[in-house]
Amino acid sequence: MRVVVAGGAGFVGSNLCRRLMADGHRVTCVDNLLTGSRANVSDLEGRDAFRFIEADVARVPDLPADAVLHLASPASPVDYDRLPLETMAANSQGTWRLLDLARRAGATFTYVSTSEAYGDPEVHPQPETYWGHVDPVGPRSCYDEGKRFGEALVTSYRRVHHVPAAIVRVFNTYGPAMRRDDGRVMPELLGAALAGRPMVVHGDGSQTRSFMYVDDLVDALVRVGLDREADGQLLNIGNPEEVTILELAQLIARDVVPGATIEHRPARPGDPQRRRPDITRLQARYGWAPTVPLTEGLARTAAWYRVEAEPIRLPVTA
Repeated sequence: MRVVVAGGAGFVGSNLCRRLMADGHRVTCVDNLLTGSRANVSDLEGRDAFRFIEADVARVPDLPADAVLHLASPASPVDYDRLPLETMAANSQGTWRLLDLARRAGATFTYVSTSEAYGDPEVHPQPETYWGHVDPVGPRSCYDEGKRFGEALVTSYRRVHHVPAAIVRVFNTYGPAMRRDDGRVMPELLGAALAGRPMVVHGDGSQTRSFMYVDDLVDALVRVGLDREADGQLLNIGNPEEVTILELAQLIARDVVPGATIEHRPARPGDPQRRRPDITRLQARYGWAPTVPLTEGLARTAAWYRVEAEPIRLPVTA
């Protein structure tokens, strides 16, 4: 298949491009390199089945495609705090443009949304039927509401133009190619421990997350993104194993970087207190479930951080 990956030079996007190439697909990676890095896909460049286009997704040209996956957006608090308008544009203007591209190409469209669409949830775990608890003018609103608008746009565009489209809501993901300065909790804690600094836990650390290793996410994205029968689906993708942030820091200090220390600081405003996906829909449709345990994923990620000063370069088979 001919697959367009928007945001393909980012953390998740580059891992997705690599998997698609390994599976024998032709991949066009579109990225403006605002938060991604061309080095993330440098091992793919020069291959006949791979093409890199440096462009903003709101202005990407028409491209031949059988499937379009839209991952293009700043996705970490550090990035969308400094790039709030760009974050909203990627999920509004960028989504509209990529939908136009998919319609003209006769391609399927998959919008990669986020668990942040649920905000600080009052329902736990979060099923796709839950509408969320989001502050539209809060510190995370450019991302939360940008993604929620993107979902609404995909829904309306599909209804009007009959483009086969699916929406996935991705929960916390970590792994190789995630920047140490990303600002999300996993690289923040692991990066600090590896550098010999205290791991900073905000508040008492009782807030929870559900961490999914990037290979598991990519596997789910491939299943949904290349499934033409996924039209109209709204699906959570995540690991239902819930841990507190303090437990995560303690696990790193015990098993990954022995002797690492923990420092408590004031809680961050707008930080969701609980986050765990209900993945019943995804499991029923594809038989999918995460396979990489947290301890193993942490070890793999730490090994990559220890070796790689620059983003990931792993071999592919096609």
